[in-house]
Amino acid sequence: MTLKEEFATRNFSIYGQWLGILTMILCFALGIANLFTTTILIIILSAVCLFSSFVILFIEVPLLLRICPTSSKFDAFIRTITTNYMRAAAYGAMALAQWLTLLARASSLIAAAVLLTATAVCYLLAGVKGQAFVGSKTLGGAGVAQMIV
Repeated sequence: MTLKEEFATRNFSIYGQWLGILTMILCFALGIANLFTTTILIIILSAVCLFSSFVILFIEVPLLLRICPTSSKFDAFIRTITTNYMRAAAYGAMALAQWLTLLARASSLIAAAVLLTATAVCYLLAGVKGQAFVGSKTLGGAGVAQMIV
């Protein structure tokens, strides 16, 4: 199935997965960029944003759990985030952490909060509509991991 065909399925979990990849890139960039500020809360939450980018990478690209040497506790934690509702909750929690940056001052971390919220909404819509989670074949879902191992 090509990327165009995946988007044509109108499955919100596919939209959420690709939005998650974009969010991961943005969280990585903004996490690094906001580490060099004078506000302590922004520094802490930018470190959380940077850490979130790596968590998102392992959530959205399941093939990496087989390739990268990670601890069994981390693998077990990532494997619990498999359903649309669990993904929506995980992204919602990460979004809440970034929305907290408004307590200190407005920063570019708000962009990460917006994309994290949009991704959570996509996964929530997939859950509410009863759509089964469908992993993108491009990102290592649907048998790609079995082909490599």
